Amino acid sequence: MTEPDPLVLVGEMYGIQLDQLAEASGTTPRRAAAQVARWRTAGTAETAVLSPGPRWVWLTRAGLAVCGLPYRAVPPGLSRLAHLRAVTAARLAFAATPQVKSGNADWRSERRLRARIGGRIGLREHVPDAELLWPDGSAVPWAGESWALEAELTPKTAARTVAIMRELLTRTGDYGCLAAEARVPGAPPLHARAIYLCAPAALPVVSRARDALGVLGHRVEIRLLPDNASLGSVSRAS
Repeated sequence: MTEPDPLVLVGEMYGIQLDQLAEASGTTPRRAAAQVARWRTAGTAETAVLSPGPRWVWLTRAGLAVCGLPYRAVPPGLSRLAHLRAVTAARLAFAATPQVKSGNADWRSERRLRARIGGRIGLREHVPDAELLWPDGSAVPWAGESWALEAELTPKTAARTVAIMRELLTRTGDYGCLAAEARVPGAPPLHARAIYLCAPAALPVVSRARDALGVLGHRVEIRLLPDNASLGSVSRAS
């Protein structure tokens, strides 16, 4: 997986904390901060301390236009900051693995998926936190597969978790398709696997939900989130 230009990455992930931007860019937090300062001068990004840990960076309307991204220019929602950091940590961890590098996998962010859907999303339709797409012919045994990714920080009810897993694993149409194509009997599933990346608190419920799925549960993988996935895991000065 080749990560996009850092400015595009910020736009795709709603917003990113400075230490994660530095990691994604392969540079130091000091140099990443200098880059962000240049973006602010150019009017393409804004920053603020929104949570514990380093500053958050997000794109302005001008920044989104420069990147050709069709999103609304808004700061990341305060209630979602912990989740956004966890998803970004998962993305960076996947990008660093040799399988993802050699397989040239593509990360489709939740923001990109929601843009594909537009106003057509139903109130009960679930959108994964991301997709990992493995192109046909890539150098991995699972070439051609699509994986749905979920970052779980706090436990949902077991019933809700089972329902989401089942929805992910039985969907047949891509996001943004007609409702009649979303689940076609006999058609191959859109997602070959659902990967759950969990904080310790969410692990028991996710495990019970997988067990409750029966045969479908064999397509659910459960992993721990990276150590740096929580807010405040890095000091603000970094």
